[in-house]
Amino acid sequence: MGLNFKLNSLYICVKDMNRAIDFYEKLLEQSVEKRDEVFSVFNINGFRFCLFNNSKMQEQVNWGDNCLPSFEVNDINKLINRLEILNAKLVFPLTKINDNLVLEFKDTEGNDIEVYCRIS
Repeated sequence: MGLNFKLNSLYICVKDMNRAIDFYEKLLEQSVEKRDEVFSVFNINGFRFCLFNNSKMQEQVNWGDNCLPSFEVNDINKLINRLEILNAKLVFPLTKINDNLVLEFKDTEGNDIEVYCRIS
């Protein structure tokens, strides 16, 4: 029997848990499932999207864009409108890549987040 892997969660580091939760509740239009000052969890269709306040655990991190969460949406224009309302800066402009429209934005904590929409 081989070793099987299943990806069902990821976390991003945050500097201010309340600010990050507020941002993602508005972006995702859902409440955080588990709120904690160190590790909070959103359940997105069975996938755990987590926020980790590394400073509460005295863990050092290198901030950057080496791990990009990539969300799929069904309407890229609605997403762009929501990002404008949230004052989220685009760091990679809306671009057609293969059969997808892709963009990246910076969240309130300095993380780059990718979002794509399949082109029908």
